[in-house]
Amino acid sequence: MTEQLTSFFSLFFSAENQLITMFFSGLLSSTILPGNSEVIFTTIASQHIIADSSFYSSSLMALLLIATVGNSLGSLITYAMGLLVPKPTQAKNRYTRWALAKSEKYGVIVLLFSWLPIVGDIFCGIAGWLRFSLWQSVILIVIGKLLRYLFLLATLYSVLKYVL
Repeated sequence: MTEQLTSFFSLFFSAENQLITMFFSGLLSSTILPGNSEVIFTTIASQHIIADSSFYSSSLMALLLIATVGNSLGSLITYAMGLLVPKPTQAKNRYTRWALAKSEKYGVIVLLFSWLPIVGDIFCGIAGWLRFSLWQSVILIVIGKLLRYLFLLATLYSVLKYVL
């Protein structure tokens, strides 16, 4: 049983499949489906930091790029879903009411916070509902997602630097 589990997990965390795993984890994590890209990102990044002993290795930059692209594409899927759904006249969920009020007040700039748990996905859907500019939405979503993964990477590196 242990061999089977090890074999199964090695499929996802083998050196050849790490970036694919990161891409799909990021993609699923930023749609309405559950996911946890931060755990996958920090696990893979830890392996690279320990192996390379550097913050600026090409493998870490590739991981950062793939995580950002996957997570941003997931948010754009949520944006597209928002385009298909008519704007709600009476939002029942308090998170949705809050996100809708902030989106109407501040406009497309709220998408810098698309990385936030719970409300980040709602912001992307509302951006579609409110028909925010696609290009402005793409730029702000990518910046927000990139900053989140950079923060995770910097925090992880500083912790591992003192632990190892």
